[in-house]
Amino acid sequence: MPTIAIIGPSAYAPNPDYVPRAIARLQERGWKIKNLVDPNSKYQRFSADDATRLAQLYSAAEDPEVDVVLALRGGYGLSRLLDDIDFQRLANSGKLFVGFSDFTAFHLGMLAKTGAISFAGPMLYDDFGQEQLYESSFQYFKDCLTTANYHLNVVVEGNPTVHAQGKFWGGNLAMLAHLVGSSFMPKIEGGILFVEDVNENPYRVERMLLQLHHAGILANQKALVLGHFTNYCASEYDNGYDFNAMLDFIRSKISIPIITGLPFGHCPNKATFPIGAQISLTSDVNGFTLQFEKYPHLSLQNG
Repeated sequence: MPTIAIIGPSAYAPNPDYVPRAIARLQERGWKIKNLVDPNSKYQRFSADDATRLAQLYSAAEDPEVDVVLALRGGYGLSRLLDDIDFQRLANSGKLFVGFSDFTAFHLGMLAKTGAISFAGPMLYDDFGQEQLYESSFQYFKDCLTTANYHLNVVVEGNPTVHAQGKFWGGNLAMLAHLVGSSFMPKIEGGILFVEDVNENPYRVERMLLQLHHAGILANQKALVLGHFTNYCASEYDNGYDFNAMLDFIRSKISIPIITGLPFGHCPNKATFPIGAQISLTSDVNGFTLQFEKYPHLSLQNG
């Protein structure tokens, strides 16, 4: 039976009651839990002070009983730790690190500094602790972490025909834009980049995508895959400029194909992906398939 360590690398839990409920749900589904987070702890807007949050990372990574390290939630906080994280030390642990949103900074830093694979996926608070649990999110999580050759089939209309292979990487768009030009931004040639975000109006999404374009990052990829962009509010001033208008403009500016409909982001039903793994992408007007290969996963005796 695999063991998950819970860490709080970013924001605190707004409702502490969500934490024990999420832990109970994972335990009911056969996972052992080591919780390193005090759900009532707050330091400014963070789950703890910087030193404590950094120590949780190492404590989880160096515990021989732990298989998976799962983030409490996103928000903000990992950027404060990047200079102090020994990514090679964490990569050497062999643990499977899982999270998204603000945790994208960890994924990108790990990939840039060590080449090691980590996992974009659900987090304890928002995904497993809410009143309604989306069982499909848990199943994606389990399947990805316990399967040697994971694949995802998505039924969605209107995408271009694409056949591409490359390294799958990316995450939260704001975090990607934030790390452009830093040593924590991976230099990926011929990759397949995925992005998602929340609370970002279409013009802000366009601005961040243009930042990646102007930095030469998009031109070096074989495809751009868009997840969910949720919880934004268009205004009268937008005057018809919406997400589709933004997407049409971005498609006119970059030469690589753009795929939409990835089930990932700040949404209740999200997939889990190994960031840094090699994939095959096949897309047509009816949907697309992602086939992942050669990434770390839990052995059968653990899974």
